[in-house]
Amino acid sequence: MSEEGLTNKVVKGIGVSSGIAFGKVRLIERGRLPVTKRSIKEEHIQKEVNRFRHAIKTAIEELNSIKESIPDDEVRKHAFIIDAHMMILQDDFFTGAVIETIKSEKVNAEWALDQVVSKFLLSFEKVVDPYLKERGQDIKYIYSRLARILVKGKTEDLNNIRTAGKSIIVAHDLSPADTIQLNMSKVSGFVTEVGGRTSHTSIVARALEIPAVVAVQNITSLVKNNDSIVIDGDEGIVIINPSKETQDEFLTKQIHLKIQKKEFLKVARLKAETKDGYKIKVGANIELLAEMDIVKKYGGMGVGLYRTEYIFLSKKGLPTEEEHFHIYRKLAENKDLEYVTVRTLDIGGDKFLQNSKGQKEANPALGLRAIRLCIKEMDIFKAQLMGILRASAYGPLKILIPMVSGTDEVKKIKGLLKEYMDELSSKGIEFNRDIKLGIMVEVPSTCMISDMLAPEVDFFSIGTNDLIQYTLAIDRVNEYVSYLYEPLHPAVLRMIKHTVQVAHAHRIEVALCGEMAGEPLYVPILLGLELDELSMNPYTIPKTKKIIRGLEQSYCKELLKAILNNDSAKRSEALLREEMKRLFPKEF
Repeated sequence: MSEEGLTNKVVKGIGVSSGIAFGKVRLIERGRLPVTKRSIKEEHIQKEVNRFRHAIKTAIEELNSIKESIPDDEVRKHAFIIDAHMMILQDDFFTGAVIETIKSEKVNAEWALDQVVSKFLLSFEKVVDPYLKERGQDIKYIYSRLARILVKGKTEDLNNIRTAGKSIIVAHDLSPADTIQLNMSKVSGFVTEVGGRTSHTSIVARALEIPAVVAVQNITSLVKNNDSIVIDGDEGIVIINPSKETQDEFLTKQIHLKIQKKEFLKVARLKAETKDGYKIKVGANIELLAEMDIVKKYGGMGVGLYRTEYIFLSKKGLPTEEEHFHIYRKLAENKDLEYVTVRTLDIGGDKFLQNSKGQKEANPALGLRAIRLCIKEMDIFKAQLMGILRASAYGPLKILIPMVSGTDEVKKIKGLLKEYMDELSSKGIEFNRDIKLGIMVEVPSTCMISDMLAPEVDFFSIGTNDLIQYTLAIDRVNEYVSYLYEPLHPAVLRMIKHTVQVAHAHRIEVALCGEMAGEPLYVPILLGLELDELSMNPYTIPKTKKIIRGLEQSYCKELLKAILNNDSAKRSEALLREEMKRLFPKEF
């Protein structure tokens, strides 16, 4: 029940799509259906198997119907998410496990489904990477749809939601099918109780530029249909039944953000160059082909990091060389991108990779992951590298290898690339023999032997998320030590500085693609470090460019000196904020 008389009730979540939205609550309540265990007689087992198969067929028909009814071109680009769900529904590994449970345990289809999905979800519990962790939600969405069909015969059609004026959707969670069904001309924002920046609701909300806040605990019990609500997708704030004064305050902020956005978009197409002529490439981190249009709109020169994990996690079985090739070819052929850096599989023993032979590890963050897994699972790696090489004939692709810790790994990769190039040549298949090979610098050992690694590769790309975590020996998702995650820690800055100096001495470029690159506050520090490229969430590119164009690199170098001499990351951040507020009062 909603709390009576709630006015100006402020609740906090995670802002995942920028902007302010006003509207009336449209509550979508989809509690977990109670599933009870029933023992099935031998002669009725086939009937339960048939019930389950019919539920699969019905779910696929529902999803196909949703796909066919999508009216909005922007939303249609994200229909591949529904395709991924249909692939899982048709996956023999998944359906076979449920059918086997029905037969072996002699239980009803709903209970067998519940047991199998519970086991699948255990695979995601220890996942560190937030993007990959969110993929566990896909299994939950599929479970929810199948369970409803088995219990009720069908699922609710959200396309029939009718609202007077703009509504803000409030739900425990929204599946991709839910989000895509909604009439976007009637929706001004989303609020959910679960999710993160990489949940599908967040991805779709950002693509449509609709404000969204997720991970708002108990929001569905705090509101009722037609309550007034304001959401702030930047600050991650939700205000229930705001007063007139509060509405006016957020309306002013909304107008300011719209004006600021227009200003930023004017800057988006301009060069990333300081007042004293220092030029830096600014690219985007993406994981979906549909995001290429966003990269262009927000002024990215190219793609500094194309994450390939979703290719592996969104389909039945492992991707083939041909599937890799077609995806990378689409990237390569985009004439709006000056370069595309494809990072090879960055997944580990703690993550769900169906056909991998990986085993459970006590400490997966330091275990069999990224390049270590690829070298062990050569069939997986070969299919991906061959796909990239073949696609390189169509545009400026680069190869980026994650989690490198020593020269032996690099030499191994170079040997494999030569072998695969020779194989392609013998078959008369075109590729770019001069394709650039780079490595992620995210392990302290890589920084310390950067002088040995630089002659072996064409570029470095610094992944600050892991570099900070490994350098400071902290788990950034552990609430007890997350306060120690400090990008301005002198050890971190010294490592980056050393890596850049070594790379430049060997005449190779250095990019930085971690979250630090996408935080406008750190721009002067990154310019002072003399990086060649920054790669970030596409939406932060215009603001970053505006700040770059408002600075002088000579000033940035002096500021960096002061911060490098500071032994406290907290004092460094305070100094930096003070300086940025002075130089950019509107932005900070």
